[in-house]
Amino acid sequence: MQGGEEIRDQAVGFMEAWGIPGVAPFAFCLFFSKLVAYTFLYWLPFYISHKVIGGEYLSDSTARLLSSLFDVGGVFGGILAGHVSDHLDIRAIMAASFMYSAIPALFLYHAYGSISLFCNAALMISAGLFVNGPYALITTAISADLGTHGSLKGNSRALATVTGIVDATGSVGAAIGPLLTGCLSSKSWDSVFIMLMVAALIAGLLLTNLVIAMSKLS
Repeated sequence: MQGGEEIRDQAVGFMEAWGIPGVAPFAFCLFFSKLVAYTFLYWLPFYISHKVIGGEYLSDSTARLLSSLFDVGGVFGGILAGHVSDHLDIRAIMAASFMYSAIPALFLYHAYGSISLFCNAALMISAGLFVNGPYALITTAISADLGTHGSLKGNSRALATVTGIVDATGSVGAAIGPLLTGCLSSKSWDSVFIMLMVAALIAGLLLTNLVIAMSKLS
């Protein structure tokens, strides 16, 4: 009995944690999700101040203030995603739905955000809601679920390893996104938004494959 407890209390290995069903798809989903989110975090004020909105250029201070609405949308997105996924127990489906919805949200913001200040703000909140919704869901509830997966036989110490893997993979995307944006924005902001939409699509596809695999097991 004591020996069994010692085995369960051992920390899970790095490669063993990667082998837990769902860890890799969610980790790479967070990679692309953070790529989009942190690109907005670092570049959105610059993008707004260099884009004609409502027939005029905004000041740097106004651009910074307006860009904070992306995070406002993210707050509501995280709450909505968490609330629905908890009640319906569909975390993977919820995260995938948000990532797919982020694609038209990003397109609409880039295409029609220059019409007026109000339109820009509304579309920015919408983009923040769909981009940051799955980002918040994966880094909290999903990581906790993966760390207590049945394949670990009750080894709760795996939670820290799994959470670290998922979050660290996402942090790589957070670093790469703004870096690529610096290269692409010098040519065209269209290229930047195409990159962001492709990243959201890949994240959604990764989660879709996971949802299909989980449905076959159930």
